[in-house]
Amino acid sequence: MAEWIDACAAGDIEEEDVIRFDHGARTFIIVRDHEDNYYCTDGLCTHEEVHLSDGLVVEATIECPKHASIFDVRNGEVETPPACENLNTYPTKVEGGRVFVEI
Repeated sequence: MAEWIDACAAGDIEEEDVIRFDHGARTFIIVRDHEDNYYCTDGLCTHEEVHLSDGLVVEATIECPKHASIFDVRNGEVETPPACENLNTYPTKVEGGRVFVEI
């Protein structure tokens, strides 16, 4: 059963930036886009499992630091290869200045 996890303070993430979030044996990223929205996806690129926390965020996309695949963090869809599998996304909300992720 999914539960809401307190992942970080909203202020921990700058605009158009990303942080790593680990929970249990899983790793995720939390992205803050250019419009102050927060998104959570799997943390590893679907191409070669490189961690996306070192990637470049532009608006609501993240670019993998290894082979430059670009993903839309709103829905996890691959926008540019070499990745061909989408990222899983997770519901995210901000309450009381904290970012919560439903995992």
